[in-house]
Amino acid sequence: MALHSALASATQHHQQQHQHQQHQQHIKWQQHATKRRRCRQHWIKHLQLLGLVVIVLATTPCHAQQQKFRTTPHDLQVLEGAEAMMRCEVANLAGAVQWTKDGFALGFSAVIPGYPRYSVLGDRKQGVYNLRISNASISDDADYQCQVGPARLNSAIRANAKLTVISPPASIEIKGYSHNSKVEVRENQDLQLKCIVSNAKPAAQIVWYRGNVEYKPEKGEDLVEETSSKRFTTTSSLKLKPGSDDDYTEYTCQAKHKALSPDMPMRVTVQLSVLYPPGPPYIEGYSPGETLRRGQTVELMCRSRGGNPPAQLIWYKNGSQIRMAYRTSGRLSENIYTFTAEAGDNKARFRCEASNVMSQTPLKAEVELSVLFAPTYVTVMGPTEARVGDIVPLTCTTAPSNPPAEIKWMVGGRQVRNATSKTIVSPEGGWTTSSNITATVEPNKRSLVAICHGLNMQLTENVVSTHTINVLYPPAPPLISGYIEGQIIPAGSVQKLLCVSSGGNPLATLTWYKNDKRINSVIRSADKSVSAEITVLANVSDNQAQYRCEASNSATEIPLFQSTTLSVHFAPETVKIRIEPEELRPGMEATIICDSSSSNPPAKLSWWKDGIPIEGINNTSKPGLWGGTVSTLEFRVNITQEMNGQVYTCQSANEALQRSVHEAVTLDVLYRPKFVPPPSSTAVGVEGESLQVSLQTRANPTTVTYKWTKDGIAIPQDGEHRIFADGGSLNFTRLHRDDAGIYSCTASNSQGKATLNITVVVERDHHQVGVREYSRESWRGCDAIVHCGGQAPDRGARKVGTGRLRHDSEDIDHFCQRHLLPSHQGCATRGCGQLPVCGR
Repeated sequence: MALHSALASATQHHQQQHQHQQHQQHIKWQQHATKRRRCRQHWIKHLQLLGLVVIVLATTPCHAQQQKFRTTPHDLQVLEGAEAMMRCEVANLAGAVQWTKDGFALGFSAVIPGYPRYSVLGDRKQGVYNLRISNASISDDADYQCQVGPARLNSAIRANAKLTVISPPASIEIKGYSHNSKVEVRENQDLQLKCIVSNAKPAAQIVWYRGNVEYKPEKGEDLVEETSSKRFTTTSSLKLKPGSDDDYTEYTCQAKHKALSPDMPMRVTVQLSVLYPPGPPYIEGYSPGETLRRGQTVELMCRSRGGNPPAQLIWYKNGSQIRMAYRTSGRLSENIYTFTAEAGDNKARFRCEASNVMSQTPLKAEVELSVLFAPTYVTVMGPTEARVGDIVPLTCTTAPSNPPAEIKWMVGGRQVRNATSKTIVSPEGGWTTSSNITATVEPNKRSLVAICHGLNMQLTENVVSTHTINVLYPPAPPLISGYIEGQIIPAGSVQKLLCVSSGGNPLATLTWYKNDKRINSVIRSADKSVSAEITVLANVSDNQAQYRCEASNSATEIPLFQSTTLSVHFAPETVKIRIEPEELRPGMEATIICDSSSSNPPAKLSWWKDGIPIEGINNTSKPGLWGGTVSTLEFRVNITQEMNGQVYTCQSANEALQRSVHEAVTLDVLYRPKFVPPPSSTAVGVEGESLQVSLQTRANPTTVTYKWTKDGIAIPQDGEHRIFADGGSLNFTRLHRDDAGIYSCTASNSQGKATLNITVVVERDHHQVGVREYSRESWRGCDAIVHCGGQAPDRGARKVGTGRLRHDSEDIDHFCQRHLLPSHQGCATRGCGQLPVCGR
């Protein structure tokens, strides 16, 4: 935009300069003309003075040939962008020549400043001054004048010509629609098409076409507006009320303009798509009254012509929609329904409905089919079994048929005449026919056969059903084989039983029972007999069990049967031991009883201890399960503490089967704690050292509680004290001299308690020989335990021996030396410690 403004400003400045130059040239031309007039006046004055000769001389130039136009410019019309040539040729040229545009002088130069597209072409000698305008534009549209100035007594001459620049329309459109687009409009709805032809010079004319035929609106007035300098836009409106005949009609708007070539018209076209209801549907492929056969292929075609959009076609059968798929070709719609005629299609109403968005209600066409079909089957109902002499009712019913089927009977090979029948309408289409008859069962026949025929006489098709009635006869009683009653069957062995029944119609149904409980069997049938076999894996439950075989058929009211009872030998499965009383304590008498489970024959019981038999007492027996015998054997024993943990075994043996079972019991004798005698009742420790005294007990139950006391005062049970008890152990972390004394340990359980005293002796340092804290009277004549090495017994002292002092004056070191082994000689020199062990 800035560049355009700059160019416009420069152009204006250049034109102003050019106008100034032209003005200056015009002044010079007027000055030159003034001088010429003055010269003429001067000549006239001299002619008056000189006389006639001078007059002749003065008038001679005035009668010379004047300048004139040889070719006068004429009006010219050119197409925008083309070249315009304004011709101007002057004969007897004397003055200066220039062109003006709308009164504005363009100058005397061949190249016109400020007008780069303008130039003057020609030859001054020939007087040719043609104005050429290249790439003509609307701005060149003006009045031009070729001016020849006065010279040498030649007056100025001028010639006008008009240049008209024409421009074709820039565009053409039907407002709101592109070229070749569809204009959708409802039938009889007002429609206005507005065509606009823009920016033409001069204004374009608009012509409408319907199809290829010019269409003149009733009130066709074009509106012309000047949209820019010397450019005009023309608008034409076409008002329509389309009908169905206007569907697919093309309306074209064409611009007429002198700048447009007839071979290349400017036009725009739209096609109307007029929405209107479809035509009524019609059905092809079936005519009313036509007869179809079941299984025949039927093709019903529904068509509808016209309508925009094309009709939607839907098939209905008895009011239910069956097919929506349809196809269109132009304004033709088609829906083809192909099917195989069935019985249900008889009297079925097939309706086709056509509709589109313009339809108030669907348009309909309907046909009712007539389908002939024979019954697909007949059914005979009646009993399947009967006794001789029974009167059997039979009913035959056909499947639907059109026309109704007829029924024919054959019973026992003979046709039944005068059989009645009735026909009813079937909901599936057509009719069903039924017929009832009775037949008497004759003797000496195993069966009675009834045949029913269903015939469609019009189609000559026939269906048949056969019904067989078995004549009932009872079977022979069943027989059991494979086992003789009383025969012994060892438990665990396999026994097969076979039941056979002969005759009967139908053959008997055989069923095995064990004590009234049904069991499975293997059934085998022959021509005139049937068998049922069972395989028994004998067990205790089969002893004295009754196995029964029953034979029955439709002719028996009460089953026929035979039974047998099995005898099975079986060993006892378990033995159980009881102790009376249940809690054993030393000093009481206990009875130990062995009970054997049921056995056949009775089991033999025996008691054993450490593999040695024990004689039992009160060997009794009584009836047990499964027909066996339960046996009992017991023995008595006086309980002592030492019997705790002793094991006794009971054996139950079935000698016939050489099988036995065993059970063992361990005596649990309850008694109070009893201390295990310690190595010594005295414990010796060294002052300042630690000491532990440990005791053990035997008891049942084994959970024992220990309590340590000294002088009746309980010893603490936790390890935070210097002296503490831990179960059967007494611990001294650091011995004091006053720790010596007698300590009592009491052990208790649920059965009682026991107490043991331990004497603790505290020695001083091991280098002090002798026992000054004891007088000789305290150990004279007593046994002494002598240790060598100067260490206390709990510090690893070596025990040398035990002896009796011979007299109270015997030196202790001498006593020690006397009992030393040879390898320990010299020990006395190091001193010996000694401890009296005599009790008070």
